Amino acid sequence: MSTLSGKRILLGVTGSIAAYKAADILRRLKEQGAVVRVVMTKNAARFVSKLTFETLSEMPVLIDEFAEHDKAGIGHILATDDADLSLIAPATANIIGKIAAGIADDALTSAVMALECPIVIAPAMNDRMYRNPVLQRNIRFLKEQGVRFIEPETGPLACGTVGQGRLADPDGIVQEIVSFFSPKELSGVNVLVTAGPTQEPLDAVRFISNPSTGKMGYAVAQAARERGASVTLISGPTHLTPPPGIKVIKVRTAAEMRRAVMASSGESRVVIMAAAVSDFKPALLSDRKVKKDSLPPVLQLERTDDILRELGSAKGRLLLVGFAAETDNVVENAVRKLKDKNLDLIVVNNVLQEGTGFGCDTNAVTIIDRSGSAVDIPMMTKTEVAVRVIDKIVELAANTGILP
Repeated sequence: MSTLSGKRILLGVTGSIAAYKAADILRRLKEQGAVVRVVMTKNAARFVSKLTFETLSEMPVLIDEFAEHDKAGIGHILATDDADLSLIAPATANIIGKIAAGIADDALTSAVMALECPIVIAPAMNDRMYRNPVLQRNIRFLKEQGVRFIEPETGPLACGTVGQGRLADPDGIVQEIVSFFSPKELSGVNVLVTAGPTQEPLDAVRFISNPSTGKMGYAVAQAARERGASVTLISGPTHLTPPPGIKVIKVRTAAEMRRAVMASSGESRVVIMAAAVSDFKPALLSDRKVKKDSLPPVLQLERTDDILRELGSAKGRLLLVGFAAETDNVVENAVRKLKDKNLDLIVVNNVLQEGTGFGCDTNAVTIIDRSGSAVDIPMMTKTEVAVRVIDKIVELAANTGILP
């Protein structure tokens, strides 16, 4: 069952060019099982029609309580009844100022005044407007009142300039809402996650690597944050957007990953090594492109440092989790790795099974702990698998005294 299943969310939409993205946010919230009611400003309806949100939400939309064509019984008081959370996305500078000043002169601001639930605001505007000291004062004031903000992104803006003011990615906004409702058993716990491949260069233009995309590791990092952890993600080269609210350290080679892991692991109570670290690297490295005719007929390789083994040899009270991709004797090889590297938990999958290989959005894994207890997780999305992995980590952390 999704964390948002049955949660009642009031979605406020204001007159920003980013209003069309609110329809995507609404759709994603509904897919997660939330019950969403929309309240729009009149200017928002100039960008996206009321009918769009009524169709997506399957509920009446409130814009003007005095309009004769609006359905009865959807005033700002009834719209806020039993709301578990209110999300205003996109939020203009105007609506932020009104809320900060306690102004209630339209359906949305009146609804906000009647709310008895937490409020999350995702601003979207021109970068100069976002930097305006009056707006920043209003944001600070609302934060002091307990309002949460999802910071806008930096990039090309509708006005043609580049700066901070773009509405945060809809998927990231929805993940923030999921995180809000998730249990916070890992609050106060530093969690280190590695993800993605490493690349071991041969020369300036060639390298050896593996097909890992980092999707599983990124999903685990996101799931840990949703449970309240302070997460550091050490990532090899990927095309993925890091989950919001997570410290990201980007590396390329196995040696760089080792240095980053060792530098960060001392502050961590849980380390989850989901990266596919290269086991070998070229023995000789050129910082220039080597012409094909000059390449040796046999490429000499040497082993990279075994980061997981090094962590396991001196882990103390650290809870250490490894991942394994196998093709033969899957469980037996995973158990051997768990014992050999002194892990507390190992997550293994058979990459030959359809839907579980590198690059897939789904996975099917077996989670094995030190006692030999194994839990088979059937095929599901990597996001869902990550939640199951974190569930097991929370259970182990509670039993071993890792949780504060």
